[in-house]
Amino acid sequence: MPSMTVIAATAVPDHLRGALTRWLLEVTPELYIGSVSAKVREELWAAVSASTAAGTAVLAHPADNEQGFTLRTTGTQRREPLDFDGMTLIAFRRESQEAAKPF
Repeated sequence: MPSMTVIAATAVPDHLRGALTRWLLEVTPELYIGSVSAKVREELWAAVSASTAAGTAVLAHPADNEQGFTLRTTGTQRREPLDFDGMTLIAFRRESQEAAKPF
């Protein structure tokens, strides 16, 4: 059964953006939404994961849990989803002290 799928993909190649728009609507730049089957969602996510060398992506879709959805990420991101007793929380990575110091 199709379910709502949301993918936010930043700095990904044009061919991946084209593949996503075959199945999902690009409602704003880099934000894709649609209702697809679990098989299509998994295939799209595999393509996104394989193509985000310099970019980042987040997938959100319904799940049978307390929050009603699950998150997956790929690429280097400052925000990282963590499982805390069955709930997804977002942890922020700190910038290293060396990167924060001006020269």
